[in-house]
Amino acid sequence: MALRLLENDLAHLLLALVVLLTAAHVVGYVFELLRQPRVIGEICGGLLLGPTGLGAVAPGAYKVLFGSSPEANLVIFEAIFKLGLILLLFCSGMEIRQAFQKEERRTALWITVLGTVLPFGAAWLVLPSFDMAPYMGDRATAFSFNLVIAVAVAVTSIPVISKIFMDLGLLGTPFARIVLSAAVLEDIVLYVVVGIALASAKRPDSTVGDYGLGHWLGLDDGSRMSIGLHVAVTLAFFVLVLRFGPQLFAAVSRAKFNLMRRGSQLGYLLAFLLVMSLLAMTLGVNVMFGAFVAGMAAAQASEDADESRKALKDFSSAFFIPIYFAIVGLKLDLLRDFPMGFFLVFTAAACAVKAASVWIGAKLAGCTARGAWNLAIAMNARGGPGIVLASLAYDARIVNEKVYVVLVLLAILTSLLAGAHLVNLRRRGAELL
Repeated sequence: MALRLLENDLAHLLLALVVLLTAAHVVGYVFELLRQPRVIGEICGGLLLGPTGLGAVAPGAYKVLFGSSPEANLVIFEAIFKLGLILLLFCSGMEIRQAFQKEERRTALWITVLGTVLPFGAAWLVLPSFDMAPYMGDRATAFSFNLVIAVAVAVTSIPVISKIFMDLGLLGTPFARIVLSAAVLEDIVLYVVVGIALASAKRPDSTVGDYGLGHWLGLDDGSRMSIGLHVAVTLAFFVLVLRFGPQLFAAVSRAKFNLMRRGSQLGYLLAFLLVMSLLAMTLGVNVMFGAFVAGMAAAQASEDADESRKALKDFSSAFFIPIYFAIVGLKLDLLRDFPMGFFLVFTAAACAVKAASVWIGAKLAGCTARGAWNLAIAMNARGGPGIVLASLAYDARIVNEKVYVVLVLLAILTSLLAGAHLVNLRRRGAELL
C-alpha cells in the first residue's frame, strides 16, 4: 500500500523539523560565540533533543517529537538526511578546490605524506591483531571495516580547521596555508578510500546492490573481482571528472540550448550535482563520493557561477546541512551505546599516531619543534569529515552503533582540542611556526 502523508503527519513532521532546525542554529551560534566550531554546536543541538538529552529527561516529549513518527515521516527524514549529506559533500568539494594553495609546498607535502600514510598504515597493520567483530556492522567485511577505521585515524577536517583560522584572523598566515594545503591533499586521498570501503560492504542479497555496474555484472560482495572493480572505477571516476568535468560544466553552461541555465544558474548547478551523483551510482561509485567530486569540478568552472555556488552554500547551510548534523546528534545514545573503554583507548591511539606522524613530517620539512607540535595538534582536528565518515559507515552498516558514537565523539573532541589550543596561542601572541 502506498504511503500517504496525512495532515496530522505533516504537522508532526513540521514540528520535528522546526525544533531540530532551531536547536541546531541556536546551539551552533552559542558555540561560535565561544570560538568553537559551529558544526559541533549543531550536533550538540541534536544531542540535547535525542535519547541522551530529552529522551532521558522527558521521554514523553521525546516520543511525541521523534519516537513515534509515522512511516511516511521517517522516509522524509531519511531523505532530508541523505540530501543534507549530498549537499554537504558537494559544498566541501567546492571549498577544497578553492582552498588549495601552492605556497609552503614542501612542508605541506611532507606532513601530507607522513601524516596520512603513517596513521593509515599503522591502523591497517594493527587492526587484524584484535577481535573487532563486536564493533562491526552486519554488512561489514573485514576489508571495508578496516578501511573505515584506518581513515578515521588519518583524516583531518578542512571546514572546521579553516573556520577556526578565520575566527582567529589566521587564514592568510603561512601556518594556515600549510595546514589547509595538506588537509586538501589528504582528504582527497581519504575520500577515495572511503568510496572504495562503502562499495565493498555487503548487500542484503549478497550481490553488489540492486543498481549499478557491479550489480549488472553479477559480482559477489568481497570478491577480489568486486573490490578490484570498485578501486579501478572509483579512481577512474575521480581522475576523469576532475580532468573533464569543469570543461563539460562550462561548455554546457554556455550552450545556447541550455535554457535551464538561462532560467536559473542555481537550478543548473543543482542539476549538475544530481547528474554527477547519478552517474557515480550507475558506475558503482558511492553517491556521496560522486557529490564530493562534482563539487571539486564545479568549483573550477567559470566565475559567473560564483553567485550561484554561494547561494547554494548559503541555503544548504541554513537548512539541509544543520538538519543533517542535528540528526547526527539525534542518533547518538550515549547512555546505551557509549563504550567508554574502547573510546578512551581508540581516541588516545588515534590522536597519538596522527600527531606523531605530522610532527615527524614537519621536522623533516625543517620546522621548529614548536611549529611541528602546533601543526600536529591542528591536523588532529577531524571535524566534519570524521562525522561524515561515521555517518556513511553507519548508514552502510559497516560499523555498529557503538563505533558510530565513538567516531562522532572523536571528531568532536579533536576539533574542540585543536580550537582551544589555537585560541590559547593567539591569546598569548605565541609564534605558530
